[in-house]
This record gives sequence, structure tokens and C-alpha cells, in this order.
Amino acid sequence: MNIREVAAATGLPDKTIRYYESIGLITPARSENGYRVFSENDQHKLTFLGRARALGFSIEDCRALLALYEDDHRTSAEVRAIAQNHLDEIDTKLADLHAMRDTLSHLVRTCAGDDKPDCPILDGLSGKPPAP
Repeated sequence: MNIREVAAATGLPDKTIRYYESIGLITPARSENGYRVFSENDQHKLTFLGRARALGFSIEDCRALLALYEDDHRTSAEVRAIAQNHLDEIDTKLADLHAMRDTLSHLVRTCAGDDKPDCPILDGLSGKPPAP
């Protein structure tokens, strides 16, 4: 199949597929005229990559997961370790987002939002102690 067909089948843009090829994640065959020819296996790899990226795995994690996907001698422990590391990163980001939300929520609650110039939001962003 050509790049348009594999893009339609996987839901990935042509540009993304070309990028994955340029960094060595996939290697489609080439026809005599130089056009890419994607196999069913290439389609499965691209679907795999699309789903992994949608879950937020980095390109290097995707590379490692794809290598494990293709390795008949892999252990599920290797796959789990990559996934667990990514899950830990997500949990850390969520905790950071909750802390940011709590701080911003507090600043918004303490701001009168009136026509006076005093603003705890600006004071909080500047690091200035709040006005008495």
C-alpha cells in the first residue's frame, strides 16, 4: 500500500509517517520508481506507534517498545518496566498540575476582582508578600 493508504488505515498523517521513517522507526520497501511501499507489518507498526504516542510515550520509549514488540525473546517484565516508568512520570505531572491548580485557585479566590489596584494574583506571581 502507498503512504496515503497506510495513513488512512492507521489514522496517522503522511508527515508523521515520513518522520517515523526518517528516524528509523519504520523502514518501508521502495518500488522501482522510489515510492514507499508499506506492508501489513508496517501498518501494524505504525498503528502501534500511533497508540503509544497517544498514551504519551516518548519517541525513545516507542523505539524500545517497538523493539520489544518485534523480539520473540522479550520478557513482559521489560515491557512493564517501560510502561511503569511512564506511568510514574504521568503521576508526577498530575501531582504538579494539582499543585498549580491549588495555588492558582487560592490566588483567584483571594482577588477581589474589583476596581482597586491591589491584586493578590499579581503579588503572588511577583513573589511579593500580600498586602496587609
